[in-house]
Amino acid sequence: MASKSPLHLITLNSLVLLVLFLLALTFLAESHTHSLTNGTFSIREASVQDLQTAFKQKKLTSRELVQFYLGEIRRLNPSLKAVIEVNPDALSQADTADRQRREHGWSELHGIPVLLKDIIGTKDMLNTTAGSFALLGTVVRRDAGTVAKLREAGAIILGKASLSEWSNFRSFNAPSGWSARGGQGKVVIYTPRTGVQEVAKVKMF
Repeated sequence: MASKSPLHLITLNSLVLLVLFLLALTFLAESHTHSLTNGTFSIREASVQDLQTAFKQKKLTSRELVQFYLGEIRRLNPSLKAVIEVNPDALSQADTADRQRREHGWSELHGIPVLLKDIIGTKDMLNTTAGSFALLGTVVRRDAGTVAKLREAGAIILGKASLSEWSNFRSFNAPSGWSARGGQGKVVIYTPRTGVQEVAKVKMF
């Protein structure tokens, strides 16, 4: 049987990490709801479609959504160490999205904040370092293709998510989920039987 490529493993583990981080926000944070005409919804449990509905009904703005996530990162990240840095332009991008919302034809990602792994290049005020201080302050020549498409769709680049330094190619002995910039990453896992449990280390690339 053919083995999976390193790129496939990096992509899969990046997705798993981001899903687990969003679950952490869902089950650890305090309740935060906005009223809709057909009831209420929790930002933590809302789908992208739910958020877009809230935007259209003027129950939520992209600025409010970004402020909410930035607050959750400030509150939870000292323990989880899942986010390496946040984008200083995130609120400005949110304000732009709120102004643009008067127009029609935007994609479902318009005004939605997203986190990118710190191996995905962004030509902005964010660093792209693979978790290493060796690349801190370097400037990429252009946005990665994925980032260019996200910007074109109107998504807000919220920040850079942590990873194993150099995507775990740094050393055979380096602990998984650790990077010099981000520290040792942690996640929480929720099950109905045991509730919220913190996992000291997480396998991530």
